[in-house]
Amino acid sequence: MPNDIDVVIGGFPCQGFSIANNGRSEKDERNFLYKEMLRVIREKKPKIFVAENVKGILSLSGGKVIKMIEKDFKELGYSVEIKVLNSAEYGVPQQRERVIIMGNKFGKVNKFPKKTHSLTNEKNYKKAITVEEAIGFLAQIELSSNPIKVNEKIINNHIANTNVSDKFWGRKYKINQDEICDYLKKYRDKAKLSTKKIDEIFGYKHTAGHWFRKDNSSGSIPKPNDWWKLKKILNFDSTFDKAVTEFVEKEIKYEQSLRITNWDRPSDTITATSPEIHINKCRRLSARECSIIQTFPLEYVFTGTLSKIYTQIGNAVPVLLANKIAESVEEMLKENKEERKNGQSSN
Repeated sequence: MPNDIDVVIGGFPCQGFSIANNGRSEKDERNFLYKEMLRVIREKKPKIFVAENVKGILSLSGGKVIKMIEKDFKELGYSVEIKVLNSAEYGVPQQRERVIIMGNKFGKVNKFPKKTHSLTNEKNYKKAITVEEAIGFLAQIELSSNPIKVNEKIINNHIANTNVSDKFWGRKYKINQDEICDYLKKYRDKAKLSTKKIDEIFGYKHTAGHWFRKDNSSGSIPKPNDWWKLKKILNFDSTFDKAVTEFVEKEIKYEQSLRITNWDRPSDTITATSPEIHINKCRRLSARECSIIQTFPLEYVFTGTLSKIYTQIGNAVPVLLANKIAESVEEMLKENKEERKNGQSSN
């Protein structure tokens, strides 16, 4: 039955709302995908719903968009509150402001997690956690694609982009990964070699598979050294040799990509693209460091290419903040259950 549903939680796409989107508009069709969440809530009638989005949603079209969204949720019979939560004020070593829209069918004021940390040393609050406190133990640890042991803890995904200059080496020619994938698969089939076997030859773990995959754009193109070695194994022709292996020096276009991370205060928002440069200036923050700043457990292992892992981490809600929101929701559900129980007992 629909009324048996306790909670619906969702984060409808934020790209159309984000201030990082210079062309944002209330007419952007992505901005109306919240209506899919609205549809689910209308059909399932949960006791509580929680929706998350970027802060930019508040200012879009002078506030008209958020008012429209709030009105639509209220018309479904929910008491609705909207708050901006800064994750650094809840024990996350990162300043990440997100809009939380919460509604309940109890006719009560919604409960949001209580602030526990302060960025300005306010009394009665803990001091906000700094980047150094969170990831300092990895500062001198060499990058590794394999699990490593640090302070008796197993660390996975300590891999990073090492480009820290205002220029980088990029492919000279435009290249289509789908084409390369089909091409390599054809020659792999001719050679009668499995992806697993190719991984064994290269001494990789789950790397070669990405060269032969194009689902959800998760594939990758071999690096030049891998390409030449792969050519010896698969004996393919020279059709894509130049496109794959010729690189030229290119300039980085965005100053933000050259920003050095904080160290003595919480991190700026971890993004879904290239992370900030590490304080040592030799590399960017590793995927594991980014995930720690996002408060993922150390035992959580990410898979895919480095860029895809950075995207997974940057698009996430900080785990600790999500947990605290969930605890608030659980408290509301328990209170409602107790009130109903006491109400039935008195009848």
